[in-house]
Amino acid sequence: MSIELTEHRVASGRDGLELLLSNKRGHGQSVPVLFVHGATYPSTVTFDYALDGVSWMDHLAAAGFDVWCIDLLGYGGSDRPAQMAQAANANGPIVDTAEAVADVKRAIACILAARAVTSLDLIGYSWGTAIGGQLATECPAQIRRLVLAGALWVPNGPMQVAVDGPLGAYRLVTAEGSVKRWTVGIDAAQQAAIGAASDREAWARAAVASDPESARHTPALLRAPTGVVKDVMEYWMQGRPTYDPAGIACPTLVVVGEWDQETTPEQGRAVFARLTATATRRFVMIGGATHLMLLERQRWQLYAVVSDFLSA
Repeated sequence: MSIELTEHRVASGRDGLELLLSNKRGHGQSVPVLFVHGATYPSTVTFDYALDGVSWMDHLAAAGFDVWCIDLLGYGGSDRPAQMAQAANANGPIVDTAEAVADVKRAIACILAARAVTSLDLIGYSWGTAIGGQLATECPAQIRRLVLAGALWVPNGPMQVAVDGPLGAYRLVTAEGSVKRWTVGIDAAQQAAIGAASDREAWARAAVASDPESARHTPALLRAPTGVVKDVMEYWMQGRPTYDPAGIACPTLVVVGEWDQETTPEQGRAVFARLTATATRRFVMIGGATHLMLLERQRWQLYAVVSDFLSA
């Protein structure tokens, strides 16, 4: 099946700045599906990063889904706020959860208008689960089904995304650092089980290169807005979630990797336990997978679980 790719520019909440909204679909009609990314890497190098020639978006589109993904401001193909052209410590954190939620609402409005429908399915990953959870409580009529992959919740200990000292507007990420973060807390045998080291390194280079300014530095550097870090430190690490799962009424799937050290299975279960307003809720743990399960050997299990849930 041929897959059509289209890209759309959507006005953000900041004057003159636009968001990248990408769409892939084959033939046929289906409920639109929107991916929302996490704290560090854009949608275009997570959900649409091809391993063995196929990305998660490709897989869904080939199965007949109408698949969309958004890069939030400061990420991937979307515009950068002016603060990102200055030294990181010249400004405070930018692009927090409140701003992200408002911009995803704009993207949803664009998708619904383009397809002449009233609702869509949403897949949130990592930070995107907090964004998606809040959207499902604030815009219940627009979210038909919700997937929380690597569900963020109040942690039992430190969180990797937190930083020491004053927060600037953005943080700097190297490919080497991305690979180390991917495999933190798992041993050599587990690292071999999730996939080839060369695949992790190739993805990390592509992720860093998603910042158009990355090549100006040696080594190359990715700038990631710190609004989410601010929220993690001010809200989540203080036991104050930014949304309440009890307010979600739509069918919801929580899916997490067995070896996820960032949004742990315990956090996923905590979210699942609080989904008291929906008649349909599922919790699935993918064995032998980490926080980046969508890019690992077990990704096909993840793809199948999510596809089955969305098709129900």
